[in-house]
Amino acid sequence: MKHRSPSEQHHGKKPRVPAAAASASPQDGMEDKAPSNPRELTQNPLKKIWMPCKNGLPEKHISQRKVCMTNCPTLIVTVGLPARGKTYISKKLTRYLNWIGVPTREFNVGQYRREFVKIYKSFEFFRPDNEEGLKIRRQCASAALNDVRQYLTEEGGQVAVFDATNTTRERRETIIQFAEQNGFKVFFVESVCEDPDVIQENIVQVKLGSPDYTNCNTEEAVEDFMKRIKCYENSYETLDEVLDRDLSYIKIMDVGQRYLVNRVLDHIQSRIVYYLMNIHITPRSIYLCRHGESELNVKGRIGGDSGLTPRGKEFAKKLSQFIQAQSISDLKVWTSQMKRTIQTAEALSVPYEQWKVLNEIDAGVCEEMMYEEIQDHYPLEFALRDQDKYRYRYPKGESYEDLVQRLEPVIMELERQENVLVICHQAVMRCLLAYFLDKTAEELPYLKCPLHTVLKLTPVAYGCKVESISLNVDAVNTHRERPENVDVSRMSEEALLTVPAHQ
Repeated sequence: MKHRSPSEQHHGKKPRVPAAAASASPQDGMEDKAPSNPRELTQNPLKKIWMPCKNGLPEKHISQRKVCMTNCPTLIVTVGLPARGKTYISKKLTRYLNWIGVPTREFNVGQYRREFVKIYKSFEFFRPDNEEGLKIRRQCASAALNDVRQYLTEEGGQVAVFDATNTTRERRETIIQFAEQNGFKVFFVESVCEDPDVIQENIVQVKLGSPDYTNCNTEEAVEDFMKRIKCYENSYETLDEVLDRDLSYIKIMDVGQRYLVNRVLDHIQSRIVYYLMNIHITPRSIYLCRHGESELNVKGRIGGDSGLTPRGKEFAKKLSQFIQAQSISDLKVWTSQMKRTIQTAEALSVPYEQWKVLNEIDAGVCEEMMYEEIQDHYPLEFALRDQDKYRYRYPKGESYEDLVQRLEPVIMELERQENVLVICHQAVMRCLLAYFLDKTAEELPYLKCPLHTVLKLTPVAYGCKVESISLNVDAVNTHRERPENVDVSRMSEEALLTVPAHQ
């Protein structure tokens, strides 16, 4: 018997353009604009979305086109004195935008300068009267902008982050002209900080690790960098509410104590503002773990809403002991609304919040099935998922791409909070982990998140430190590696080669 995919079963009839739409006569004055042959629609088997087709086949350029979340490329430009967290903001913003599906790259002018001038001597290079230094810095900025142009016009980028001091109105005007010539929108992000303790901490934590100070002792490096800051102070022109009223920008004061937002023009700029108003630099740890082993885990069935096995309950007790031993102040505990995460949290004997958005990925018609059953009933679907696990959407269910969009409020709240324990599910944990570790869409669905293991994430200067802590309670393995053969015509044995053992 030939099996049809769920999408064929549920959407088996070929879609038709309604007769009224196909035969409608053009309105007065609209003859040139009315399409002579409205295109029919077909359903993309991977994403289960409708799109135009020619001769019953999807148009290639449409099926391969990425979702665009910006109506024209955006150039984000940092502004501020050295040691004000501009690169920290640039890296976090780039990571966030890539995670939500907006292709973004940062262009750090300091990096261009280090490649151009191999050996850094002293702050003298940055003196405003150092003509040679000024010339080199302009060349580096120009080279970075040329790379921005190529990324946004030829390489499919949607957002570029231009990370430099950009402290003068003249420099910013040059960037605006560059953007206008190339059809880019510009959004400025200025970081203003007068707190000497924060500046000192930033210099010690970040700048002393710079290649500029490889062979310097700490005192010499700090002294040189403070003099470098002085080189910029006299010419620094901050974004002004009156003089720069026509520009789009956010001004972040004293590491998020206050904000000034001006002329937010589109969806992507509003997302940027929302994100930047939620991040903070307070030291904290985020603990991620899955629920204890569930009854359906043992049977090799995906999804569902089963309870914990005896080993799962044992893990919940060990998790309680582990959390108590950590002596975490003001720990928040979050779970999904599924039985297995709630049972795990109950063993902690602490208050916890239930988040519906933390529920496991919806497998649609494949819920509570074993991989063997999916291969048997829906071999096409099983192969399509192996071909592009991130974008594949279960019929009547979700994809990892959908899950990332669903989890954005969780990421925002994790950025706002301090110490949090998130008890969740395999696919959900992969998505959260990919955000913090800056993993690509291709890597995300294959991140290893074993049962009965806690991951402790500690944000550091430009990234995240990860500790994996096994609580030494046996559990079934639920990780399925991607098989080498992902062809639709593969044999069943090849498709099931990497399915983990189960009852």
